[in-house]
Amino acid sequence: MHHILFVCLGNICRSPMAEAIAQQLIDQQGLQAQFSVDSVATSYEEEGNHPHPGALKAMRQHGLDASAHRSRPITAKDFAWADTIITMDHANVANLQRMAPSASDAAKIKLCLDILPGRQGQAIDDPWYTHKFELTYQELAKAIPAWLNALA
Repeated sequence: MHHILFVCLGNICRSPMAEAIAQQLIDQQGLQAQFSVDSVATSYEEEGNHPHPGALKAMRQHGLDASAHRSRPITAKDFAWADTIITMDHANVANLQRMAPSASDAAKIKLCLDILPGRQGQAIDDPWYTHKFELTYQELAKAIPAWLNALA
């Protein structure tokens, strides 16, 4: 089983969206024995909070329900559990590399859009700031299937 951890700053917008999209694809394609997914934050600021209302709305519009999700910060156990850590922007990458317990853990960290041709090095902007939750969903909906295919 391949464990995929999605990470963003607060774990209330991008990473719970990514987790929900990935879980839906895993369920639809019968890949439960192949993949397990989770999501966390690099910050403690939103710990225990529900996803942002804008993220929940965008997910509901696409048949996803993340209302039970609660934000939590990354731990050493998460680094040990994850085979691949997919993050949303360069600040998340830098924070995770600093937090990684070992060099092998740091090597697991990937930028989400790097999987898409022509999008290498590009970040998924935080919709908490941009309020572009649907754009965030669309970017993730393109990248997540590519990650599942690449990691299969």
